[in-house]
Amino acid sequence: MARSRAVLVTGASGLIGGALVRSLRARGAPVHTLSRHVPPGASGESGGVRQFEWDVAKGTIDPAAFEGVDAVVHLAGESIAEGRWTPQRKEAIRESRVKGTALIAEAMAAAPVRPRVLVSGSAVGWYGNREEAIVTEESSAGTGFLAEVCAAWEAATLPAERAEIRTVHLRTGMVVSAAGGALAKMLGPFRLGLGGPIGSGRQWISWIHIDDHVAIMHRLLDDDDISGPINAVSPTAVRQREFATILGLALGRPALLPMPALAVKLLFGEMGERLLLEGAKVLPARLKGRGFEWSHPTLASALGAELRRKG
Repeated sequence: MARSRAVLVTGASGLIGGALVRSLRARGAPVHTLSRHVPPGASGESGGVRQFEWDVAKGTIDPAAFEGVDAVVHLAGESIAEGRWTPQRKEAIRESRVKGTALIAEAMAAAPVRPRVLVSGSAVGWYGNREEAIVTEESSAGTGFLAEVCAAWEAATLPAERAEIRTVHLRTGMVVSAAGGALAKMLGPFRLGLGGPIGSGRQWISWIHIDDHVAIMHRLLDDDDISGPINAVSPTAVRQREFATILGLALGRPALLPMPALAVKLLFGEMGERLLLEGAKVLPARLKGRGFEWSHPTLASALGAELRRKG
C-alpha cells in the first residue's frame, strides 16, 4: 500500500474501525474518516486523521474525502445486537448497510482519481444457520434475515466493481475484544459465575481476535491479487458450550449456568434466536491458502490476550 496516500475508513468510531485507524496511524498512513456530523474545523488534519461529512439517509458525501485516497475500508452500519428486531429496526439495519455501501461504491467510481481497492464489511451471517455443515467462501448463501442483508450488502458494491476497483467482501465472525462487542458484554455475567451453555450449546461460533482482524485488513489492502469474499475468522471455530467453558476457565469461574432456548426467545425475540441459538462452522479457506498466519489461532490464546490487556 502506498504510504504517501490516505486510507478512507468508515465506521471509524466502532470497535473494528477504531482499531484499524490506530494501526494505520502507527504505520504512518494518513487516514480519512466519514461522520454524519463534522464539527467546525474538524476536516483539517489532526494527528494524521481528517474527518469528512456524509449522510446515508440523504445520499450525500463530501467528494473531498476521496482526494489522495489509495484505499477504502467500509465498516459502517447499524449494530445488529442492540435491541429486539422490530420491523423498523430490521429496516434500519438493512438500509444502513445497503444504502451506505452503495453510496461509497458510487462515490469511488465517480472520483477523478479512483481509489485502488474497496474492502467492504460483511459478516458470516451470509451463510445463515448451517448446524453441522462446514462452510468456506465457496459455499452457497444461506437463508433468513441476516443472510439476506449480507447478500444485499455485498451486491451494493457493484458500482465499484464495474469501475474496475478491486473489491473485497470481509465476512467477519464474532470479534474477540474486551474493549467492546460480544465478549465485553459477557465478561460481567461470567465473572459472577452466571455464564454457561445457551440453548443446546452445540451451535457453532466462528470468531476472530481483534488483532488478527486488523492484520487481515492490512493484508487485504496490500495484496492486489485478493478480491471477492474473505472469511475473517480464526481457523478454529468452537461450539457455544466450549466457548463458555474456555471463558470460564480463563476467568477462574464456573460456566455451568444454562440459558434455555425458550428463555432466549422470550427475552430477545428473533434477534436472540438468530445470534445466540444459531451459527455456522466457517473456515477461512482463502486466507489459509494464501499463507496468512494468525497470532491467536485458538480461543484460549485469544481470550488470554484480551484479559491480560484489560488487566
